[in-house]
Amino acid sequence: MLTILAAVAAWEREIMLERQREGIAKAKADGRYKGRAPTARRQADTVRELWNQGMSPTAIAAQGWRSVIDSARLGAPCDVDRDQVSSPARP
Repeated sequence: MLTILAAVAAWEREIMLERQREGIAKAKADGRYKGRAPTARRQADTVRELWNQGMSPTAIAAQGWRSVIDSARLGAPCDVDRDQVSSPARP
């Protein structure tokens, strides 16, 4: 019984994904589908400006950036040792 329910769920998922792909293709054809906006790249100039003012990638990240790596990727050179970067505790 459980196998049948799993098969129906997988079938429904396939149909849903197929409809989603069709909708995306139609939206692209109409010029309405652009995908997700690259939010971090929009602020690359700000990161470079902070770096040019003498802030380290760690200090830039502490101002609200997601990570030292993000701030480095966006323009601040990163010479931080991976072991020095604090990461969230994993459960």
